Formats: sequence, C-alpha cells, structure tokens
Amino acid sequence: MDKQGTVVVIGGTSEIGKRLAQHYANQGRPVVVTSRDAGRAKTTAQEVGGDCVGLSLDLSKPYEIAAALAEVNDVDRLALVAVDRDENTVRNYNIDGAMNLVTLKLVGYTEVIHVLAPRMRQHGSIVLYGGLAKDRPYAGSTTVSTVNGGVMTMVHTLAVELAPLRVNAIHPAIVGDSPYWAKKPQEVLDRFRARTPLGELITVDDVVDATVFLLENRAVTGVNLRVDGGWMLT
Repeated sequence: MDKQGTVVVIGGTSEIGKRLAQHYANQGRPVVVTSRDAGRAKTTAQEVGGDCVGLSLDLSKPYEIAAALAEVNDVDRLALVAVDRDENTVRNYNIDGAMNLVTLKLVGYTEVIHVLAPRMRQHGSIVLYGGLAKDRPYAGSTTVSTVNGGVMTMVHTLAVELAPLRVNAIHPAIVGDSPYWAKKPQEVLDRFRARTPLGELITVDDVVDATVFLLENRAVTGVNLRVDGGWMLT
C-alpha cells in the first residue's frame, strides 16, 4: 500500500487549522502547518505531534510563498484556513488593512495553489475558507464581503482549471467557541443564537468535520458549502 500523501494546512495554528491538522496526524498522515510566526508554527507542530512539521509563511507576501513551500512535496490534501479580520468602514477607510486582506485571500491563496498544484497527487483536493459576510454584510465588512465573494467564484474557476484535482470552499457562520467569538459578551452571542434555527451556534468541530468532508468526498468539487446551523434561512 502506498504511503499516504502530505496534508498541508495553511493557517494551521488557528484553532480550526490546528484541529484539522490533529485530525490527519491522528491518522498517521504527514502534516504541514504554517503560520506567519515561525516559532508558533513549530510549537503547534509539536503539539499536534506525529509526523507534523511547522513552516513560516505569510500569505500577504505572495512573492515569498514559493520559497517558503520549497521543501513541501507529494501533497494529497490542501486546506487554506488562514484568514484576517478587516473591520474597515468606508468612512474611515484603512487602505493598508484592505490591501492586506485582499492580497492574503485572493492572491496569497492562489499563489499557494499555483506552487503546490504541480506537486499534488492526481486525485488530491483543496479547500478554501470564505465566510458568510459575502451573503450577510455588516457595517465595516466591505472588504471582507468582497473578498469572500471572490473566494466563492475562485472555487468555480479553480475546479475547472485544475481537474481532476477537486477544489471546494467552506463558508462558516459565527463559530461560537472560537477564540474570537468566545470573548464576545454573552448577550451578543445570545442574539445570534436566537436567529439560528438549530438553537445553537456552530462550533470549531462542526467546521473541521465539514472541511474533512470536502477534502475526502471524491464526488464533490466546485462547491461552496455553507456551515451555519440554518442561520441564513432567517
């Protein structure tokens, strides 16, 4: 039986990325996790254990991505989990923040795929991370909503261009137990919970499970999967 290929988690030091890496490491798979911070990447790899290594990679510096991934080969699964939160209103527009997010997701994601696609197994798969701000904007979400809309359409072009590699995207709603949202006041979370038909906010494990589904189901490509507990129905 052939050795299983490498799983690469870009942004693998986030809570979601780390748990995704842990899922595959527990299966005995070779795993690569990345972070802008080399020390954090190495620490996370040690915590994940198994055959996991940590690399420094900054998606907002796309010209440096090829060198950062030079030693990564025989890739079977690629998850682009890294995100940035650009709470940026038009009236008080921060150009640097907007440029960072646009570059990170639309150029950085694509450059990672450009570098690694030739090193992927024939029936490998890729998952990109978007978000539901593309469907439900809020004050200050102009860049976030626009970029996540870009991720949604990138999936279609990439799935056609890179076939038989499979390419999908996941668009989570508010992840109630993530570090960012868990720090919010309870009344804020309760307000969102009340609008969710399932009566609970989605969890990190829900998002990881959905990501694994997209990575592993050989019949799914070009799909934008909403993971929201029915939030968009209300």
